[in-house]
Amino acid sequence: MAIDELDKLATLLRQERNLLLSQWRQQVRELPSAQRLDTPTLNDHIPSLLDELATAFRSRSDESIPEALTIGSSPAHGLQRAQEAFDIEEVVAEYNILRGCIHDLAEANGLTLRGRSFHILNRVLDGAIGSAVQTYAAQKALEVQKRREEYLAFVAHDLRTPLNAISLATKVLETSVAEKGARILKTLRRNVQHLDNLVGKVIQENTNLLSDTGIKLERRTFDLWPLVEVVVQDLHPVAGTTSARLVNEVPDDLVVYADAGVLRRIFQNLIANAIEYTPRGEVALGARALDEDGAVECWVRDNGAGIPAERLGKVFDPLETDPRKEDGLGLGLAIVKTFVEAHEGQVSVESEEGVGSTFRFTLPARPK
Repeated sequence: MAIDELDKLATLLRQERNLLLSQWRQQVRELPSAQRLDTPTLNDHIPSLLDELATAFRSRSDESIPEALTIGSSPAHGLQRAQEAFDIEEVVAEYNILRGCIHDLAEANGLTLRGRSFHILNRVLDGAIGSAVQTYAAQKALEVQKRREEYLAFVAHDLRTPLNAISLATKVLETSVAEKGARILKTLRRNVQHLDNLVGKVIQENTNLLSDTGIKLERRTFDLWPLVEVVVQDLHPVAGTTSARLVNEVPDDLVVYADAGVLRRIFQNLIANAIEYTPRGEVALGARALDEDGAVECWVRDNGAGIPAERLGKVFDPLETDPRKEDGLGLGLAIVKTFVEAHEGQVSVESEEGVGSTFRFTLPARPK
């Protein structure tokens, strides 16, 4: 190709940049993740990439374009697309769409991309794809690792309540069994305490990583009353330490559509929280049908200390702790919110100091 044709390509890219971008956007918006983006976000670094390509044509170089032009462009683009929830295939596709638009523009103006111009175009775009995809993949890998650590923190937190119940139950048994049995129970309680310490370390190491966990649910239809009754029985030893009374007021014919294991953990966290603030009081669990389709509202109500008005809007925030609790980690209610929202439900709280609190959450009906 004659050198002046490289100059023509460079000039064409600069003069027709807006038209080229318009045609590119029209095709890229057919990608699912691009449909909701505004024009500046969709464009991102593509205008500057066209300038870089024009510079490469004008310099008649088949090598990488100057570092001064490329630093921070396509890598930042890969990060931006990861944050906008693009698939990696869509990241590659938008560059290849740009490649096709440039070919069409050249042909429409009597120019053909071949030889050195073809090599330069591929060098620039393939380099941009490579750095964008590398940054995208690194970001996604970090997100996967973060979700795993977050989920580990959630699981570790939820282990504490049953461990506490086991420890309290063994302590009660120690007073009513023979000497040999008491030694065995002391050994059991010592090991439970060791497990609790290990769980505490896991939670402390992960409390700065909380966000969306991407929980995978295994939902099915089942009776709610038996599940709640099992949770109540499991937490009786914990309630006994504060003389709180647990009451299961769930109708015995109420059916829910949910992940049973996750729902159990929602109730477990809400009950454990209520017990802590309701010494010598009552913690009642209830539920009702919201409509004929099967949506359900559940609640845990106590007549305990209540929540100060200034904290009421923040109780579900990760790491939000009661200043009156020295060992609080601020995970229990954040877990509840995460698990309820994973079911596409909503969680709320009503409270008054000295009167008590009611935590409510909804479970949508099974899709038809």
